[in-house]
Amino acid sequence: MDMENIAKQTKRQSARGEIAREKLIVVALDLFGRYGFEGTSTRMLRDAAGVNLQAILYYFGSKEGLYIATAEYLGGEINSHVSGLRTKVRGRLQELAAAGQSLSREEARAFLTEILQKMATLFVSKESEPWARFLIREQMEPTEAFNRVYTAVMKPMLEAGIQLISVLLDEDPLSEHVRLRMISLFGSVLVYRTAHASAMLQLEWSSIGASEVKTIQDLAGELVAAIQPVEVRS
Repeated sequence: MDMENIAKQTKRQSARGEIAREKLIVVALDLFGRYGFEGTSTRMLRDAAGVNLQAILYYFGSKEGLYIATAEYLGGEINSHVSGLRTKVRGRLQELAAAGQSLSREEARAFLTEILQKMATLFVSKESEPWARFLIREQMEPTEAFNRVYTAVMKPMLEAGIQLISVLLDEDPLSEHVRLRMISLFGSVLVYRTAHASAMLQLEWSSIGASEVKTIQDLAGELVAAIQPVEVRS
C-alpha cells in the first residue's frame, strides 16, 4: 500500500474514531443526567452509543474520564451560545477602562437584559434538557465535573453580570449584596428549566414555543429594569 492510500486510511480511521468518541459523550450526557454517575453502567453507555466496551477505555481511560469529558463537552456547548455576548461585554468594559471612563447605567442595563434574555432563551429550549439534568445533579452533589463547567461557563458569566449589576446599584462588585442580586436574577429565569413541571402547570402552558419564549424574555427585561440603587433612609 502506497503512502497516499495509507494517509487516506488513517484519515478515515481518525474520522470514525472522532464520531465514536462524540457519540459516547452525547449518550453519556443523557444517561449521566438521568441516572447519575453511579447509576450509569459502562454497559448502558456501550449499548446506547453502539460501541464496544473497549471504546470507553480507549478514548477516555475510564468511566470517570468519560464523565469529566462529558462535563467539558457541556461547557463547550453552552459557551458556543454565550461566549460571544460575554466577550462583547468584557471588551466594552476594557475599552472604557482604558479611556478612564465608566459604563453608563443605560448601557449596563442593556447588556444585562441581553445576557438574561439569552440565558432564558437557551435554558427553556429542548436542547438544554439533558444539560439541566446533568447540571442539577452536579449542583446537588458537586464533583470535579462541576468545577469544570463552573470555571468554563458559570463563573465568567456570573462575573460579567456582577460587574453590570454593580453599575446599576452603584455598589462595590465584590459586595455580597451585588453577588446575591446576580445569583437571584439568573435563578429567576433558570427556574423555567429547573422547575419546569411546576412552571408549566402554574402557567397552564402545554409547551414552550415562540410565544412563550417571548413572554419569558419580556419578563427578563422587566426584572433587569427593576434593579435600582437602594435609597438610604434618614
